[in-house]
Amino acid sequence: MDPLLKDAAERASRYLEGLPTRSVAPSREGLQGLDRLDTPLPEAGEDPGAVLSLLDEYGSPGTVATAGGRYFGFVIGSALPAALAANWLAGAWNQNVALEVMSPAAARLERVALRWMRDLLGLPPTAEGAFVTGDTMANFAGLAAARHALLKARGWDVATKGLFGAPPFPVVVSEEVHVSVLKALSMVGLGRERVLRVPVDDQGRMRPEELPRLDGPALVCVQAGNVNTGAVDPVGEICEKVRPTGSWVHVDGAFGLWAGACPSRAHLTEGVSSADSWAVDGHKWLNVPYDSGTVFVRDGGHLRSAMTGGSVAYLPTDAKPEGMEYAPEMSRRARGVDAWAALRSLGRAGVADLVDRSCRHARRLADRMREGGHRILNDVVLNQVLVDFGSAERTRRVIDAVQQDGTCWCGGTEWRGVHAMRISVSSWATRAEDVERCADAILRVASD
Repeated sequence: MDPLLKDAAERASRYLEGLPTRSVAPSREGLQGLDRLDTPLPEAGEDPGAVLSLLDEYGSPGTVATAGGRYFGFVIGSALPAALAANWLAGAWNQNVALEVMSPAAARLERVALRWMRDLLGLPPTAEGAFVTGDTMANFAGLAAARHALLKARGWDVATKGLFGAPPFPVVVSEEVHVSVLKALSMVGLGRERVLRVPVDDQGRMRPEELPRLDGPALVCVQAGNVNTGAVDPVGEICEKVRPTGSWVHVDGAFGLWAGACPSRAHLTEGVSSADSWAVDGHKWLNVPYDSGTVFVRDGGHLRSAMTGGSVAYLPTDAKPEGMEYAPEMSRRARGVDAWAALRSLGRAGVADLVDRSCRHARRLADRMREGGHRILNDVVLNQVLVDFGSAERTRRVIDAVQQDGTCWCGGTEWRGVHAMRISVSSWATRAEDVERCADAILRVASD
């Protein structure tokens, strides 16, 4: 085991050291090499060292360099050094955080990391949470808690009776609702199409004055960080308008909720603490390894009731809450270890700097694109930039050519009827020189 792990560490280090000089997208040869991994299952097992060598030799060249500083697609973060190292150690621990008795260390680290996150994001001190796979499952857990609470208030126990015959309630979303919320709504049985959609402003923010009239409790889903513009819904104002009806407000804050941890951006998330549940990613702006998301619920009892599976003879029956009672999964990897290490290594000031630095890089990229004669479609308030290169066809060609060039990687999107390049700056590894190098490459490609 020892030589194998040392070999793995050396290979991983070489991979990371090579990121600054390699193409962000894999080469054609790198993709062709993946065929060497796609074989019939061997009858006899192979030596672990040979397996690792094969994986590195043909797998590493076929990866996208998302761990480097020049990847600006899909709001994907890198992995902080402390978080990556902690992830390796946690893998060696191989802990299951379903029950504290299974891993006292992992359970304690999870509780501490949740407390630190709650404090950084400005959430109520009473909120309880859990680590899940990502924002989709965080939305799922938060919406399941909302479903439980809203139906319980009307005398219906959805955990035992299900939705068959349950009293209905409205579900309100923005016209810019993210697909992860719609997917979560479908998974909790509330449906993607029966939602009431609220108009948005030119940046994609929900307009509170356009909220439908609510005659009773509803589930209202708002957004902190529009995936295209970075804009944040006026959460506080929305909460104030719907609170008299007994409605539940859920915040999808995959990356934008982290603005609350940065003094220069915290005004954008003002009022989010008035909501009832929140979903946020760790593998985006906190830069922990995949996969990592977190759900928080103001009244943890609703989350626990929604996630508890019932009693089993071989499981403890203590009144003390266990980790598996707050998350969709029972058996779970120790995601809290990665988050704890990231937060401990950064501290409050480091998290704020990570967010602020990403926003400065995004503004610089937007400025360079404007200077090059190209139109920026959004107010660059966070880490998102939308660039129009003159026409849909030309923009598509520029995006394709930039991806093939390999200096950086940016994706495409549609914004208010315009096809645009979407630049998302989320990595701790992005440096000022990376920004200038990437801007030069995009402008060079566009001019060609």
